[in-house]
Amino acid sequence: MKLIDLSVAISPQIREPLPAKIEYASHEDGARQAAAVLGLQPDNFPESKAWATETVTLNTHAGTHIDAPWHYWPTSEGKPARTIDELPLEWFFGDGVLLDFSAKPPGYEITKEDLIVELDRICYTLKPFDIVLIRSDADKRLFHEHYAFLHAGVSAEATEWLLDQGIKVVGTDGWGWDIPLNIQAEEYRKEPREGVLWAAHYVGKDREYCQIEKLANLDQIPKPFGFKVCCFPIKVEKGSAGWSRPVAIIEE
Repeated sequence: MKLIDLSVAISPQIREPLPAKIEYASHEDGARQAAAVLGLQPDNFPESKAWATETVTLNTHAGTHIDAPWHYWPTSEGKPARTIDELPLEWFFGDGVLLDFSAKPPGYEITKEDLIVELDRICYTLKPFDIVLIRSDADKRLFHEHYAFLHAGVSAEATEWLLDQGIKVVGTDGWGWDIPLNIQAEEYRKEPREGVLWAAHYVGKDREYCQIEKLANLDQIPKPFGFKVCCFPIKVEKGSAGWSRPVAIIEE
């Protein structure tokens, strides 16, 4: 069995609108903390060293994470939208399908027809609960100043089509599932209308599904299907998303 890490590290070095902040406490800091709590002196610990810890300030949508239906809209399918801690674990372990759009330029909007052509190319028919991964290779530009704007996105129509096939979890190695926000904004300024801003996300108003964002290493998956994906989200109470460390499982 081969395991492929499909996540990015939580890092303040990632140039995104929702950056992480990490404060590192050394072993010496830990000795001082422990001594203060226990009424001891730092030198009571071996070489004045105790625990090393980190304090992380992190938005639930920073790093590799899974969006819950609540992220898209207060309701989904006419009911209160579920938060990340309310979703069935069964959704997050299943057969993976890798669709390669790495040849498309940043900002390209992947259509329903693009999906059908790619599935025909790899000779695969989607089935319910497959986990569909969209490769754009945006993770190769993770530390670029404009990383959030350098991925190919997925159209609302293409998203709806995937859900029509019984898909519940989709994923991308881009910063977001839609086309980049700067392109959305530019298009909206030219023609202010509904269906331009966040169109694919808003599919979640009527169709319950989850999307993984900021995946990595999709180019390392050796085949387009015939592998498992494990992507359980962290259980954030009433969260619109949960961090995840997705893994592709290849049986050899």
